[in-house]
Amino acid sequence: MKPTIQLHQLGQSLWLDNITRDLLSSGTLAKYLAEFSITGLTSNPTIFEQAIRNTNAYDADIHQKLEEGKSAEAVFFELAISDLTQAAALLLPIFKVTDSLDGWVSLEVSPLLANDAKGTIAEAKRLYRAANCPNLFIKIPGTPAGLKAIEESIFAGVPVNVTLLFSSQQYLAAAEAYLCGIERRIAVGLDAKVFSVASIFVSRWDTAVKQEISPEYHNRLGIVMAMLIYKNYQTLMVSARWQKILQSGACPQRILWASTGTKDPLASDTLYVDALIAPGSIDTVPEKTLLAFADHGKPDGVLPTDGGFAPAVLEEFRREGVDDEALAERLQTEGVASFAKSWEALILLIAEKGRQLAHVDM
Repeated sequence: MKPTIQLHQLGQSLWLDNITRDLLSSGTLAKYLAEFSITGLTSNPTIFEQAIRNTNAYDADIHQKLEEGKSAEAVFFELAISDLTQAAALLLPIFKVTDSLDGWVSLEVSPLLANDAKGTIAEAKRLYRAANCPNLFIKIPGTPAGLKAIEESIFAGVPVNVTLLFSSQQYLAAAEAYLCGIERRIAVGLDAKVFSVASIFVSRWDTAVKQEISPEYHNRLGIVMAMLIYKNYQTLMVSARWQKILQSGACPQRILWASTGTKDPLASDTLYVDALIAPGSIDTVPEKTLLAFADHGKPDGVLPTDGGFAPAVLEEFRREGVDDEALAERLQTEGVASFAKSWEALILLIAEKGRQLAHVDM
C-alpha cells in the first residue's frame, strides 16, 4: 500500500504546499490528487514569488493588466486568485464529499499588514469576496494584531488559515480567537459553521537551534513542540466550551503541520511527515517532500494525545540553553519578516516584468 494512502487511513490529510501555473496546466496537480491522495493546497508569498520569477507563464497577463493601469499588487492578487480558484475547482469534489473538511486552497493577505488588525480585516473580507470561492481560506498570521483580525474575520464568515504559529501559547491564542468569533456568531443567531485551520510551523525550530545544541538533539525540537501543541489541541476539543460550540454546529479548528520539508541534508527527507501523523490533522508538504514520502515514507504510528515523551525532551533542550518561549516569538517575528521580504520582491518583480514586456510584442 502507498504511504500516502496509509497516511489517510491513519486519519491525517495530506495537502500540497505549492502552486504554479505549470502545476495546473500540465495536469500535475490533478495527478497528485489521483495518485498521492492530495486533498488540499496551501500557498504563501514566497511560493508565488518563485512561481512568477521562474517561468514566463504569467508574462502575458502581467503585461495586459499593467497596461490597463492596475498596480503591481492588484495584478498579483488577480494572478493568485486565478490560479487558486482553478486549483479550488479541482478540489471541489473532495470539498463536497468530505463535508468541507478537505478540498481547501489558501491565499495570504499582504504580510505588510501583519501588525495592522483593521487593515487585515478589510483585506480578508475583500479577497474572500473577490475570489467568490467556497473552498478558499484566507491566511492571516497569528501575530497580536492578527489575532484580532482572525476573530473579526471568523465572525464575518470568512474561513481563516491562521499562519506562522510555533508554540503552544501561540496556538492557544489562535484557537481562542477562532472560538470567540464562533461564539459571537452563535450569540447573534448566525451559522456556527465557519471553517479554520491552525498552521504550526515545524522545521524552523530545528534550523534555529542547530548551531547551539549538541548533535544528539538535532532535528528533534520541532517534533517535540508539535507534539505539545497536539496535546493542547486534544485537551481543547474535549473542554466544555468547545463541546458547546461543536453542539451548535461549529467545526473543530484543525491542526495543520507546515514547514515540513527537511532542511538538514543529514536527516531523512521524510522526517517530519513520518513523525507527525496525527488523526484529524493535516500535513501540508512541499512537492519534493511529497514525492519522497510517496516513494519511501514510513507511516508506522500516530502521535500520542497526551504529549508522550515531549515534555521530558523539552526539559532537556532547556538544560541545553534553549529558551523556547523567547525563540517562538523570534521565529514568528522572523517569519513575518521573511514573508514581507518575499512580498516586496514579488511586487518589484511584477513591476520590473511589466517594464521589460512593454518593449516586447506579446
